Amino acid sequence: MTIEQMKARKRELGLSNKELAQRSGVPLGTVQKIMSGATASPRMTAILKLEKVLRPVASDPVIPSAETLSDGFREAGVVYGTSAEKKQPAEKKQGEYTLDDYYAIPDDRRVELIDGVIYDMASPGNIHQALSSDISWQLQNYVSANHGRCMVYTAPFDVQLDMDNRTMVEPDIVVICNHDRLKRFGCFGAPEFVIEILSPSTRKKDVTIKIHKYMNAGVQEYWIVDPRDRNVTVILNEEEGPAIRGYTFADRVPVGIWNGECMVDFAAIMEHIGFLYELD
Repeated sequence: MTIEQMKARKRELGLSNKELAQRSGVPLGTVQKIMSGATASPRMTAILKLEKVLRPVASDPVIPSAETLSDGFREAGVVYGTSAEKKQPAEKKQGEYTLDDYYAIPDDRRVELIDGVIYDMASPGNIHQALSSDISWQLQNYVSANHGRCMVYTAPFDVQLDMDNRTMVEPDIVVICNHDRLKRFGCFGAPEFVIEILSPSTRKKDVTIKIHKYMNAGVQEYWIVDPRDRNVTVILNEEEGPAIRGYTFADRVPVGIWNGECMVDFAAIMEHIGFLYELD
């Protein structure tokens, strides 16, 4: 949930700041700062506690729930079902696959390998593709204008995130500034900046399993772009712990790895691609 969504939900439930603090366990002063907008980058732990009180039971999370996010971003160990399990050779089970199996899969089948589990990926729709194109274009324009060394890549682009033989992910957009991480096949290790654009087939994976993977691997900044709810969740991997910021598709979103000097203008993107939402 974005801060604005939490404010709206708080009004809907008729809760005061004091009542919200009592129910969530978040100090009253912190609740007041978050709800007033005085805190631009609230702590992840506070957001999760507030969400547990405010989130409607039937909604699915954009930000991981407290049940799937443990202290220090250790992995929750949850493996979601995937159609890939029905298609793999009988001699191996999910959790046992390696890069050899990943490379043996035909090129026309899009998959990711995460901790030995193979996940099928559906082809992205036109809104997903348009968002990826426009966001990466704005990022690349900033890099080009500032003579930057960083490289901007869009999927399909292999990232051997853990530098082992059990994980190979394909983020929608990656920014790599450390050239030592670049290899012929893609990226070896954690990119500085990763963006995932949610789709029905990847939603749970992107907001639960992959958020743990990216934070643990050392990704500095992770954006979750939600075309359905038209919002952006920004997670910054700071020394004190992950911090979260919420935006909508009407905002200009600052890029943390460049100290906010680059802003992705989602309002301009929507002016360009908004008509796609009206297609059958």
